[in-house]
Amino acid sequence: MPSPQKTSVHQEQPVVPPTRRDEVASAGSELIGGPLGRFARVGSSWFTPVRVIALVAIGMFALGMVQKLPCYNWAWFRGASSQYTHACYSDIPHLFLGRGFADGLTPYLDRLSGDMEYLEYPVLTGLFMQVAAWLTAPFDGDLQYREQMYWLVNAGMLLVCAVVIAVCVSRTQRNRPWDGLMVALAPAFALTATINWDLLAVALTAAAMLMWSRGRTLIFGVLIGLATAAKLYPVLLLGPLLVLCWRAGKWRAFGASLLGAAAAWLVVNVPVMLLAPEGWKKFYTFSEERQVDFGSFWLIITQRTGQELDVDLVNDYAKVLMALACVGIAVLTLTAPRRPRFGQLAFLVVAAFILVNKVYSPQYVLWLIPLAALARPRWRDFLIWQGCEVVYFLGIWMYLAYTTSGDKHQGLPTEGYQLAIAAHLLGTLYLCAVIIRDILMPERDVVRQDGSDDPAGGVLDRAPDVFVLGRAAHLATRTVQSVEAPRVDWGTGPTSG
Repeated sequence: MPSPQKTSVHQEQPVVPPTRRDEVASAGSELIGGPLGRFARVGSSWFTPVRVIALVAIGMFALGMVQKLPCYNWAWFRGASSQYTHACYSDIPHLFLGRGFADGLTPYLDRLSGDMEYLEYPVLTGLFMQVAAWLTAPFDGDLQYREQMYWLVNAGMLLVCAVVIAVCVSRTQRNRPWDGLMVALAPAFALTATINWDLLAVALTAAAMLMWSRGRTLIFGVLIGLATAAKLYPVLLLGPLLVLCWRAGKWRAFGASLLGAAAAWLVVNVPVMLLAPEGWKKFYTFSEERQVDFGSFWLIITQRTGQELDVDLVNDYAKVLMALACVGIAVLTLTAPRRPRFGQLAFLVVAAFILVNKVYSPQYVLWLIPLAALARPRWRDFLIWQGCEVVYFLGIWMYLAYTTSGDKHQGLPTEGYQLAIAAHLLGTLYLCAVIIRDILMPERDVVRQDGSDDPAGGVLDRAPDVFVLGRAAHLATRTVQSVEAPRVDWGTGPTSG
């Protein structure tokens, strides 16, 4: 199908100043002197957008570490309740001993004592944890001191991941570098960054999105494969990418991505699969056998009914719901009046996985923050969602404080925690709703309001459609047949003389 959207050369567009396009950003800029003026010289100093965002990310990460100080100093080591009342819990120091790193055990190869026989994390995350243990080894002292050093070493490694994420997001959508500031300033990012090791997978995924935006499809696939070797969720991005490439006819690009992802995942996993098959599969068996846990709507059902749900039944229902969500995203992609942007669909598919899953740990919000900045770079909606996530962050720790404080009952009772879960679910659904609205009404999409198509789309950007369904096919036919009606070509962008 012919389309005038395809251009031979992508014209460089001026940087989009958020203080002129976003009322919340404009109001927030009053703290540093107000919105950017018409005659301001952008990029004329060392403080480029990317460097500013990197520095802000470092500062916010440091504030997140400060928030963990009560636990670092004493609460991790003096009973369970204190680390919850101070909302500073982290898995990292506890698993230093609990998963054998303090005793020099090798992940996946050495059996652990206790309920968990082997490390229950994917291979690349296990390697990350082991490297941190090696770096901690020179610090000699009692167990508490070594746990503190292990957390500090991990925090330093995770800080690198945080900066990579912020920089990658700021560079993914050309002419919109300031969108990375959403990642750097996200309160939930700072609060949850050092709870677990999720930032490794998030950083690899962000780097993959950057490579896709530059047309490096094979490297994108390799990075997605590595990210999936660190956490399962990044493989979900290949689903919407398949449908987008189907609509645009970019099968070669998708094939290269799929090949790269499979090869990278196998290179990391096969050696451990062969050397320690029981240890390697623990992550997958644990994920299947895990009971309904914190943060999910399944837990609300369990608590409200007073009946335990069969874990196999919950797994089946969750898979069906996820499959239905994926079908809905595919139909939306093929019938939308304009081909959706990759960032939009990436957010929707990961959000669907989070919403139907049987557990929602507070650090899972890290999966969505970079994708939200790419999908809906609007500060009002982003902060509404972040507010809901902060409510959940406080809610889970106050609920655990309530359940671990004995007769004192210091914290949030069950009904209050259910409201915190509802806030998380509703906030995520709200952001999904405005993204779906942008897909159905592309003129509402702030990324496309300057005539852009998909600045993060790589080979998909400005590509003509070759397969559409329903409304999209009708609109395409009507546009071709109508030669007199005015037409708005999303994705053409401004031209230079």
